[in-house]
Amino acid sequence: MRTVTLEGRGDCGEWRDAARSLLADAVEPQAVRWQLSGQGDDLFGAAFDEKQDQAARSNIVVPKAFIEAAEVALCHSDPDRFALLYRILWRLQTERSLLQVTSDTDVVQLTRLIKNVRRDSHKMKAFVRFREVEAVQAGRRRFVAWFEPEHFIVTRTASFFQRRFTDMDWLIATPKGSAAWNGQVLKTSQEPAVRPVAEDETDELWRTYFANIFNPARVKIWAMQSEMPKKYWRNMPEASLIPDLIAGAERRVAEMAAREASQPPAFHERLQAQWRGREEEGSSIDQPPLERLRREAADCTRCPLHCHATQTVFGEGPVDAEIIFVGEQPGDTEDLAGRPFIGPAGQVFDEAVAAAGIDRSQVYVTNAVKHFKYERRGKRRIHMRPDAGEVAHCRWWVSKEIEIIRPRIVVALGATAYLSLTGKSRPIAEVRGMPIPMQDNRMLLVTTHPSAILRMPDEDLKARSLAAFRSDMLGVKRLQETLPAM
Repeated sequence: MRTVTLEGRGDCGEWRDAARSLLADAVEPQAVRWQLSGQGDDLFGAAFDEKQDQAARSNIVVPKAFIEAAEVALCHSDPDRFALLYRILWRLQTERSLLQVTSDTDVVQLTRLIKNVRRDSHKMKAFVRFREVEAVQAGRRRFVAWFEPEHFIVTRTASFFQRRFTDMDWLIATPKGSAAWNGQVLKTSQEPAVRPVAEDETDELWRTYFANIFNPARVKIWAMQSEMPKKYWRNMPEASLIPDLIAGAERRVAEMAAREASQPPAFHERLQAQWRGREEEGSSIDQPPLERLRREAADCTRCPLHCHATQTVFGEGPVDAEIIFVGEQPGDTEDLAGRPFIGPAGQVFDEAVAAAGIDRSQVYVTNAVKHFKYERRGKRRIHMRPDAGEVAHCRWWVSKEIEIIRPRIVVALGATAYLSLTGKSRPIAEVRGMPIPMQDNRMLLVTTHPSAILRMPDEDLKARSLAAFRSDMLGVKRLQETLPAM
């Protein structure tokens, strides 16, 4: 049995030298006992030949990923970390892809150590609180901090504070080492440090800041303690407020609920402005049915889509139109302008309708859903397809439009429009171009939506789809010419 004694304070070099010598002597992992200084008197270093070690190093090959992983894992305080790393190093000599086997017991344990060290380093960056003390050098302020890490992370994390606080002198003391910066040199030590005594007005600033960002309505104690464990509280000035803030959370929520909002949501103010405008114009009883329906739709809140859309985009066209075209929903251009089919898809629609001999000004165009549904990607608003519930909420408006206009032909542009008009969901290919009887002796025709053509990446497919769409518009014109007047 070989005994190896290490300081074990995060120095990768001491373990690396010992591990290389063990490999040079072909000492198997189970024949090595690793211990920390003070646990025994048997020193490994006195038993190996430096020349032999140097010669054997050229035969040791390990992946770069293992070296990087070992440097992190050795900062852990687990006493078994040395044996684990040597066991992995031994296996890597014959199992070259061992680190890629994420289910291996040793690899799982190594991953756990690395995650713990990185988490501890993250906590140090988040929870170190500097306090100002008397400056040693004129023109530079001096600060000290005390932190209690779980692992030997001070040396690994010190460079972060050097980069962030390079314009001041500082000392971070911990039971597992210290780091100091004087504006020129970053010094680290692995020796336990003494807690510095310091307090300044910044402590009160931290307490004021924390008290103002604390949201009593979203208190989740377990989540808070997961991100900010209680062991760090005693070194953070703002943590003294936490017990009282938690105890009074329910009362503060009730007080918040009792207060009126200082500013109404934008969509609420928009609806109120529309309502005030309607009152100023007088009663809507004397207005034509379609215009009255349009004004009612402007205030629609049947589904949440109205919260984010600019406005309701109602249908437009003559009240006695023989043909109604029903699309899916307004796009970005339509949402801003408040008119249907005026964007890129509307241009494709206009060209196809004109080529078929249909006068756009004599048809009624509308959408199955009256508000623009989208998701933001940077500054862009990307179209999202309405779901069945949103279509069902808006179906009432479409049916009222048809009831008032009484067209002979209804054209569904796409699957969403077909679902709105029939309540059924079917592939467009199954019903396309086929006259479908509706109530009151009107006919339904189904085709694709122009926007679907624009989104096709293949140019040949786009050309064929555009030709098919124009053919469908010709079919609408022929059907209009053959149907008897109502």
